Amino acid sequence: MHKNEELIHRFYKAFQVKDYKTMQQCYSDQSLFNDEVFADLDARKVRKMWEMLIKRSTDLKIEYGNVQSEDNHGSAEWTAYYTFSQTGKKVTNKIKSSFEFENGKIVKHTDRFPFYSWSSQAFGITGRLLGWTSFLKNKVRKNALHSLNRYISKNPDLE
Repeated sequence: MHKNEELIHRFYKAFQVKDYKTMQQCYSDQSLFNDEVFADLDARKVRKMWEMLIKRSTDLKIEYGNVQSEDNHGSAEWTAYYTFSQTGKKVTNKIKSSFEFENGKIVKHTDRFPFYSWSSQAFGITGRLLGWTSFLKNKVRKNALHSLNRYISKNPDLE
């Protein structure tokens, strides 16, 4: 097994058992993260994002597979099952991840999922009506970043 494939497995196995500290260690200090909700997170913010999501989750379950990697790139597919805290609605989110690696760490992590499908589950009728609009996506992104920044201010690193 390629060393970067092992890194991907370590990341998702830690995610499955809600071990955010191991997940955080998989990232380089120069890493960058993007998905449909969180955009352009630097290493500190992506580490805190996983910490926040795991600590706040009450019923998060993930499954992953189709892990592939080579020297500088890798990918995986995973599914998250959870209750969206803002609405109490159940979500099943199918995600495709791509990774870039340097020196045995993740330097770029991009998750892609259909925002419309996610928002339809997370927000119900509102998501079905507005999930295709940039208005809802931008509002969700703004609220998510605000929530992350508030979490970071209340839970600073102990370094």
